[in-house]
Amino acid sequence: MNIIRAKDYHDMSQKAAAVLAAQIIMKPDCVLGLATGSSPVGTYAQLVAWYENGALDFSKVTSVNLDEYKGLSGDNDQSYRHFMDQHLFSKVNIDIQRTFVPDGTEADSEKACQIHEQTIADVGGIDLQLLGLGHNGHIGFNEPADTFTAETHCVDLTESTIQANRRFFASADDVPRQAYTMGIRAIMQARKVLLVVSGADKAKAVKEAFFGPITPQVPASILQLHKDVTLVADEAALSMI
Repeated sequence: MNIIRAKDYHDMSQKAAAVLAAQIIMKPDCVLGLATGSSPVGTYAQLVAWYENGALDFSKVTSVNLDEYKGLSGDNDQSYRHFMDQHLFSKVNIDIQRTFVPDGTEADSEKACQIHEQTIADVGGIDLQLLGLGHNGHIGFNEPADTFTAETHCVDLTESTIQANRRFFASADDVPRQAYTMGIRAIMQARKVLLVVSGADKAKAVKEAFFGPITPQVPASILQLHKDVTLVADEAALSMI
């Protein structure tokens, strides 16, 4: 595991963007696994800036997103499809037909998950998977559980995750209670994993995930077994290790 220490969120974002940019430059037709939430916003902003400067070309890139709220359409301003459009897709020259996000409007959970799982297989797997880290150690919406779930699945969100996401909604009652999320197998089969973490409130999760036992109670701990993981975190997030 490679740990890159950053001074603060801005520095973390730049360093993480450099890892992603290197992947795109070295393999222009790469498959990127993308994440949402507040952690990667700065990373996407830096990628957009480099694209605008002519340093990056997304025209051959394929992307597969980690997750989507069940019940939200892509034009809902709280959907993860909308998030990706807002922060990256609409600002670079990526082919929108090669950007894949789980279909939140598909009511049949099994069907939605099978389609996303097949998509990952059809694109040849993920070259680099970008991840954030939840306060409870979740990655994607793989929440603490008794076992690791291998495949894309529908998950009931924990109360802590609902509360963490309520700031994006009018009230906690408006936060969806379920989401479709990429499973642990697809994440672990990604050729490289890039994790971005910022803030003292994530320090305990970092310690438990990467310096504690491997357990489904801390889903990110499974990454200790991955052969190529880069953690880019600021000093606050690394303060307990």
